[in-house]
Amino acid sequence: MPPIVISPLVKWTLGALGAAAVVHWVVKEVRRVNAELDRAEMAPVRVQSREFLPTLKRDPQTGEYRLD
Repeated sequence: MPPIVISPLVKWTLGALGAAAVVHWVVKEVRRVNAELDRAEMAPVRVQSREFLPTLKRDPQTGEYRLD
């Protein structure tokens, strides 16, 4: 089987087309992620009151912290 000979111009063209396709995909993906982050940023956030959060107390015998 004879070797396939491709001119350097064709190699450069294929490389440039491949690079352009990768850049296009990256730009599209970055825009998608940014849009998703913007939606998450605008979402309402529920803030819990501190009085309902558990507190830790130190056990004097072991020195470890445990839930109150």
